[in-house]
Parts: sequence; structure tokens; C-alpha cells
Amino acid sequence: MSLVVALKTLTLVLGGSITFYAFRAYRRTKSTAFRALTFGFGAVTLGAILAGVVDQLLPLDPSLALVVESLFTTIGFAIILYSLYVD
Repeated sequence: MSLVVALKTLTLVLGGSITFYAFRAYRRTKSTAFRALTFGFGAVTLGAILAGVVDQLLPLDPSLALVVESLFTTIGFAIILYSLYVD
């Protein structure tokens, strides 16, 4: 159980860092692609954290955590893919 918490914490730190630097790049360049990239990585990171909260803190079925994480990961990757094609 503590390994999951450690990995979710690492996901928050790394995902938050990527999101932060993508946002800085967006602010510097005003690029639509960087803005989308920021939202994409933010969604993936948020999904991992929400899944951890659902799993560890809420009295819900643990499989719901997997659904939450998968949903946010799918949305985040779709946004990241979009960021590669937008001008």
C-alpha cells in the first residue's frame, strides 16, 4: 500500500513539473500547442492523483480508482495528441 502512495506522490511531482514547464513555455510563446500540452499533461497528472484519492480516502469500490485514472489518462493523451497537430 505504501508503494502505491509513494508512486502516486512521484507521479504528482513529475507530472506537476512537466505541466509547470509546459505552462511556462506557453506563457513565453503564446503557442496554442503548448497550451494544449499543458492541459494534456495536467489531465494525466490530475487523473493519477484523483485515482489515489478515490482508492485511499473514499469508501468506494477500489476498481473505481482504475476507471477514474483510465478516463483522465485517455482524455489527457487525446489532448496531447491534439497539441502535436495544432498550429
